[in-house]
Amino acid sequence: MTEQKLGRRHQPLAVAVLNTLRDAIVAGVYSPGQRLVEEDLALELEVSRGPIREALHLLAVEGFVEIEPRRGAKVAVFTRKQADDLFVMRLTLEGLVARLAAERRTDDQLRTLHAVCEAGLDAATEQRTEDLPALNTAFHDALADAADNTLLAEQLSTMSTMIQWAYAKRIRERLTDSWVEHRAIVDAVGARDSMAAEAAAQLHVKNAWVAYVGA
Repeated sequence: MTEQKLGRRHQPLAVAVLNTLRDAIVAGVYSPGQRLVEEDLALELEVSRGPIREALHLLAVEGFVEIEPRRGAKVAVFTRKQADDLFVMRLTLEGLVARLAAERRTDDQLRTLHAVCEAGLDAATEQRTEDLPALNTAFHDALADAADNTLLAEQLSTMSTMIQWAYAKRIRERLTDSWVEHRAIVDAVGARDSMAAEAAAQLHVKNAWVAYVGA
């Protein structure tokens, strides 16, 4: 899976295993419903089964893995109900983030938003889909930073990986559209138009929601 196996890295092993498995699920390396066999994962990542077992239990708490008695772990299926719940939360929180960002952003934060947005548009135009999930996360992190509300940023942070998982499912269908919508948010933030920023962010979430459920 990686050029440098986890057992040879200098970061805490349990953290490395957890992050690697989570990233692989989000990226679709392991498909929804696929069995995650401890022994196979340990061989693949060149680690013992202990960190694998610990990571799987933590991923179950986060909602990425299901653990069944006597059957072991499998990748969770992101249900329609979970998706609806997530998008309802995003609709409110991301609209608020954009509104606050328009009111509170600094010039440096605006430059960061422009830079990430342009990088995302370039990647989308060139169909470098492997770069887009990280850029999408970077955009929303930068927007949250501009909003300057610690509690709101923490709430979004707890949802960020799940959002990235949902984003990855429809990444090709919304390749450039998503980033054009991001640019509209940035334009409103740049103009310090809080109402327009909130409306643009909510439209972005609604469009992503429609694309996700295939309506």
